[in-house]
Amino acid sequence: MTEFWLISAPGEKTCQQTWDKMMVATTRTNNLSTNYKFNIPDLKVGTLDVLVGLSDELAKLSSFVESVVKKVAQYMADVLEDSRDKVQENLLANGVDLVTYLTRFQWDMAKYPIKQSLKNISEIISKQVTQIDNDLKARASAYNNLKGNLQNLERKNAGSLLTRSLADIVKKEDFVLDSEYLVTMLVVVPKTSYAEWQRTYETLAEMVVPRSTNLLFEDQDSGLFSVTLFRKAVDDFRLKARENKFLVRDFQYNEEEMKADKEEMTRLSTDKKKQFVFSLGTHRYGLPVNFQAMLLQPNKKNMKKLREVLYDLYKHLDSSAAAIIDSAMDIPGINLSQQEYYPYVYYKIDCNLLDFK
Repeated sequence: MTEFWLISAPGEKTCQQTWDKMMVATTRTNNLSTNYKFNIPDLKVGTLDVLVGLSDELAKLSSFVESVVKKVAQYMADVLEDSRDKVQENLLANGVDLVTYLTRFQWDMAKYPIKQSLKNISEIISKQVTQIDNDLKARASAYNNLKGNLQNLERKNAGSLLTRSLADIVKKEDFVLDSEYLVTMLVVVPKTSYAEWQRTYETLAEMVVPRSTNLLFEDQDSGLFSVTLFRKAVDDFRLKARENKFLVRDFQYNEEEMKADKEEMTRLSTDKKKQFVFSLGTHRYGLPVNFQAMLLQPNKKNMKKLREVLYDLYKHLDSSAAAIIDSAMDIPGINLSQQEYYPYVYYKIDCNLLDFK
């Protein structure tokens, strides 16, 4: 299960006692959750007024960070395409999988100096995530362009003989090359007209080389034939062929151009695969030093029981919580019936970023 509950409550005499009490209540007798200490350094919290003033901004920042992380996950899913089952293992935070990152979380002192105020740290995070969002948009645009160019090339190498690229079908030995007088042409002939082609191609124009036609390739409906004739007869041959419902393809054998096309296809495929490399690390705001932050991974079968145990453990912190939990009361300005409220700090984290609408 990839759902975690990040909770925090005031310390008893020490933060360790808060941790021990929660461990006893949730793991040692009833296996309700797997718990981890969530290490947050001593931050410059400031006054209550500062925290209240920051609360709205932090809520907006939290939603913004979550939306960007989910966009990164969706971007990876799009890029990996047929390997979508590998998306989760490629979603990394600071080089490790998301569960490991959370359960072994360490504050990045270099990126987020704890001597800075909470407001400054939140602004640092906001700027970094905004930059990631902008980078992601640029990468997504570049990926879509690559994908479109690659699809165009792939379409050229597939489909009907009437329209598809012939470069990967024909060989050098199929052509008369470097001749001043002779040229080899490629003609698409419906399968139902093979016999007529063989009977008439030598008479479609003067100066067609006898017995020079060869079937080079077939698809479901047609065949690709080569035929050799004198250059001066090309226009007449093309006209008479069209009258007989044979399509002459405009194609000149050029090894350098064909090699360039194949290299472009390889380059686009390689660049497309490279587009999925991306990683994210997230930091959120801290709490006063007498609070103990704890990361709980609930046992899915016992989530309701875990919630009840936590409530019993911390209900003394806010006597109004019971009334709020037990009834969907309406308080002006607060829609409590649609939001979770508990007598302890609570933040839900879901590491399975692809399970969202």
